[in-house]
Parts: sequence; C-alpha cells; structure tokens
Amino acid sequence: MTARKLAILAGGGTLPARIAAAVRGQGRDVFVVAFDGHTDPATVAGLPHLWSRFGAAGTIIRRLHDEGVDEVVFAGPVKRPSFTELLPDWWTTRFLARVGTRALGDDGLLRAVVRELEEEGFRVVGLHELLKNLLTVAGPVGSLVPDAEAERDIARAAQVARALGALDVGQGAVVQQGLVLAVEAIEGTDAMLARCAGLARPGPGGVLVKVKKPNQDRRIDLPTMGVTTIEKAAAAGLRGVALEAGGSLLIDREAVADAADRLGLFVIGIELPVEGGA
Repeated sequence: MTARKLAILAGGGTLPARIAAAVRGQGRDVFVVAFDGHTDPATVAGLPHLWSRFGAAGTIIRRLHDEGVDEVVFAGPVKRPSFTELLPDWWTTRFLARVGTRALGDDGLLRAVVRELEEEGFRVVGLHELLKNLLTVAGPVGSLVPDAEAERDIARAAQVARALGALDVGQGAVVQQGLVLAVEAIEGTDAMLARCAGLARPGPGGVLVKVKKPNQDRRIDLPTMGVTTIEKAAAAGLRGVALEAGGSLLIDREAVADAADRLGLFVIGIELPVEGGA
C-alpha cells in the first residue's frame, strides 16, 4: 500500500522543517504550503512547495488535489491576518461569509478550516501523530522542580489560562506570588513575556503556564514550547514554566532541559484536574 502523501501548512519556526524531515525519513512524500511573511524560506529548501497568501485558499486546495495529497498537518505559529490583509479569493470569501469569522476566536476559526478541509476529502492529522515524542508528559523536564510557592502560582495561572481558553482568547498566563502579571491574547507568548519583564515584583519570580483550550481539537494549535520560550522566560525574570501534560507540545525535550538547567528555570508537565471534578 502506497504511503499517504502529506501536506504541511507551514507557519514560522523550525517545526515545519522538523516534520518534513521526519515524514520523509519514514519514506513518505511531502508537499509544503508556505505563507508569505510567516514561513521561513529555509523550510521549503529542496522540497516541493507552494508560496501563497492566506486569502488564496481556493488555489491552495486545488494544488493539494493536483499534488495527490491525502493528509494535511498544521505546523508552526502564524499571526492571524486582518480581513484587509487576506485579499480573499472566491473560495475564501464564500468560507468567511459562511462561518462569520469576525465572531470567532482562533480556535473556532481553525476548527472551521479543518471542517472545510475534511469536506474537500483531506484527513487532518495532529503533529503528535507524526512525531510521537512531541506531546508533553507529566513531570519535570530538567533537574529543577517548583517549590510550594511556585506550585501555588502554577495552580493559579492554570486556572486563569483555562478561563481564557474557554472564551477562545489565549492559552497562557503568568502569575507571580499569586498576582496575575499577564495573560496571552492575540500578541502571542513571546510578546506576553516581553511585557512581563517590566511588571515583575521583588522576590521569587513568576511562572508561565500554557494549557490547551477546553474542548480544543488536539490536531490544531496546541500550546507549543521550545528553547526560545525558555530563554524569553528567563529574560523576563521568571523562574519556571509549566505545560499541560497531554495537551501541549514540547519541541526538542533534551535541548529544553539543558537550557532550563543552564538558566536556572524549572520546566514541568502538569496534569490538570478534570473540569467539574473535585
């Protein structure tokens, strides 16, 4: 049986290239859709690809069919474009009119996109299905662990992040000594951490917690962290990062552990209580 051909809808960072290398190593063919202003040109080097803008969805879908694509994966962060930046083609205009995206958050919009891709005959797969070791597991990543005060801050930040996620706003929050320093919205984690640098209080540093949104489809937009996040957390004066076990992605676990130990931060996967439970 011929292996299914995979299309990578590539955002920024190194994750799309990692996925491409892993899939090709399994003997599968890949096709990359790169987005103007978001995808690193190095991602598509030596690979069959298409450069496109977000609004040209009709062209993208036709090309995927022409390429014989069976499965599609979303990889790498993108900034949500404004309507004027989309320059939508007819397919995209019809889609936007049908789903009313001005009333949707990022998660709602992505779910709508997934439904459309499935209706076009593609199977949408998650990053964790392609790279099994990406999904965060419970427990410390490096050699450091949170103390009792940090545990309380983690619990508080997780509660706040969950509330944000229920509104389809963001996936992260920073808490220091019980005080919410920042919450993540459209600006993303890096910008949120940059804001925290000027908000820190004297004493033990704060913690960043990232969790998936309630009822989020694990195939799309799971919270993702790598070495860069650790470095930015350290620069912001934080003392640790916590990620939802089973609900987030950890890129290059060994490198993250080394960076965390070098910078004096703990990194830990946490299991959240079932909502509505004790």
